[in-house]
Amino acid sequence: MKIEHIALYVDDLEAARDFFIKYFGAISNNEYHNVTTGFRSYFLSFDDGSRLEIMTRPGLTGESKELAKAGYNHIAFSAGSKANVDAITKKLREDGYEVISGPRTTGDGYYESCIVGFEGNLIEITE
Repeated sequence: MKIEHIALYVDDLEAARDFFIKYFGAISNNEYHNVTTGFRSYFLSFDDGSRLEIMTRPGLTGESKELAKAGYNHIAFSAGSKANVDAITKKLREDGYEVISGPRTTGDGYYESCIVGFEGNLIEITE
């Protein structure tokens, strides 16, 4: 069994697509648009074959996003090395994203950083 993809609703579909392409090397398919419902989406593919579907539609509710809450919390990307974790974190910080922890080695042995990405979504960058 494997997770086929994860889906994420966003307000700004193009900005979310650009974010994942710029910082995590995503490859995007062509936009899907259902003209009847207004639903639009992209599937983003990553080096290991994992996929993220980003979606938007008219009438989304923009409830506040608390970092510690029940339910899905974050998406984690393996950068492959400590140097890559450091470099990606540095670039995100320079571009104005909030780094809330790290880079550091956690108590359970992961080398990681956590940032608040586009639209307040928590992103973890691991070795």
